[in-house]
Amino acid sequence: MSPEAWAALALVFTLGAMSPGPSLAVVLRNTISGGRSQGVFTGLGHGIGFGIYAFLAALGLATALSIHSSTEVVLKLGGTVILIWLGAVFLGHASKGPQNRVEGLDVEANELAGFFQGFFIAIFNPKILAWMLALYSPFIDAGVSIQTLLGMGFLGMVIDGTWYVSVATVLTTGDRIGFLQRKSHVIDGAMGILMFAFAGLLITGAL
Repeated sequence: MSPEAWAALALVFTLGAMSPGPSLAVVLRNTISGGRSQGVFTGLGHGIGFGIYAFLAALGLATALSIHSSTEVVLKLGGTVILIWLGAVFLGHASKGPQNRVEGLDVEANELAGFFQGFFIAIFNPKILAWMLALYSPFIDAGVSIQTLLGMGFLGMVIDGTWYVSVATVLTTGDRIGFLQRKSHVIDGAMGILMFAFAGLLITGAL
């Protein structure tokens, strides 16, 4: 992939990690109930789980493309539909304005339990799979190398893990959690616009 494509993928991974949802809720609740160390381990577990998920999704798409040439058309059409749907969902969340709280789970556990909670919330989140299938459509073709696929997984792991570890570290002081909640609609709005932009590029054949 070109440097521009890697930069675009990194941007999407970053905004996706920042978007509030079940993953953020688990990291926040573990940080609040178990302290910084438990929150950090939850973030590490989530990053590793996300990286594995990112690699397997990319590998699955590349394999499907190599089996039949028409798969590319189907995936691009499906990716466009999912991008439009995700864009509408994100913009719908953004239109609600600042949120007063993040819904989540009240959990109390040690660092190891926090690690596995973060790992499994990444692995068993169907929203992440749909999101990846849509996002990968512009970046993957039948001839993509295994090194590129591994790079995608590694990039996702580093960005996702870094974000959630940073959340657990920074939010242990001051009113950081409240600030993130108040800005969640801005993040969702940016994600929604980006989803529609990618959908438009797929439709026009620019990607």
